[in-house]
Amino acid sequence: MDFKDEIRQFAKRVDRLLPQIKTEEATKTSLIMPFLKILGYDVFDPFEVHPEFIADIGIKKGEKVDYAILRDDKPVILIECKHYADGLDPHNSQLFRYFHTTEARFSLLTNGLEYRFYTDLVTSNKMDEKPFFEFKITDIKDTEIAELRKFHKSVFDLDSISSAASELKYFNELTILATGEMQTPSDEFVRYFAKQVYPSVVTAKILEQFTPLVKRVFTQIVHDQISERLKSALKKETESEAQHVPASLEPESLVVTTQDEIDGFLIVKSILRKEIEVGRIFMRDSQSYCGILLDDNNRRPICRFYFTPNRLRIGLFDKDKKETKHDLVALDDIYAHAEQITETVTNY
Repeated sequence: MDFKDEIRQFAKRVDRLLPQIKTEEATKTSLIMPFLKILGYDVFDPFEVHPEFIADIGIKKGEKVDYAILRDDKPVILIECKHYADGLDPHNSQLFRYFHTTEARFSLLTNGLEYRFYTDLVTSNKMDEKPFFEFKITDIKDTEIAELRKFHKSVFDLDSISSAASELKYFNELTILATGEMQTPSDEFVRYFAKQVYPSVVTAKILEQFTPLVKRVFTQIVHDQISERLKSALKKETESEAQHVPASLEPESLVVTTQDEIDGFLIVKSILRKEIEVGRIFMRDSQSYCGILLDDNNRRPICRFYFTPNRLRIGLFDKDKKETKHDLVALDDIYAHAEQITETVTNY
């Protein structure tokens, strides 16, 4: 099993473990130590993972960090742990005090769910106030797994991670900034784009007019990119599922799967990709409608497409599996029903 699979498998176990974790020590044992083990460290070897590492602060002696990862008997990563239900924001000051008293170049603050990595990008030997890398294990992305792998014992290189930390930190901050502007555009952001296309002075009234337009533009771009990526990555799977009709029930020659149905299927997958594995979503076409099913099970319909050259309709299901049909002006209107589609799957 490669590193990515190990992380994904561990992430799936976390939610199941939480109800049994009552203390900070249990958090360490059940969540943090297994995480360090996946990173390749022997958590039972104190010469590699040192528990209760002493980091004396001035005249205060015996101050301890929960763990220190050692290399050549010297700490390279300090780790401070909290109970999984505790927020991390109030606790980075403790690591801040320890950081400059040791030779460690990195520190990790975690509650077993959230992981925040710090270093000294702003002032040498002084821990930054903001992490350069953070993620939530139950919602970790492939790009974050790739960054996390750099901390694996087998590839850990102090200089290469240090040089990449600055770029990663500002990339993450720019991502947060850009995401915020896309969701709730600021006046400055809207004005920049409005000035490129509006032929006169951008007044407050024009700004008000352009704000929802700018938001719609970026929403459309994201939807288009998701659809295109899914269309490319799932092309073979889609073709196979489009033909998945029992011959005894539907003569294959009478069933024609249209491009609109395929595109609609990909949109449903993009809506549900954070809820379930996309491999559990199937398309089963028939003469009367195109059904989208959970686990290829007719008793678990997600929605149905009633697409003709002159009309687009989608059938949605309530908790009692009662179907209601809705007209669509364009395929992207499926996104407007994302909440009900998600709720249908959740009910199953």
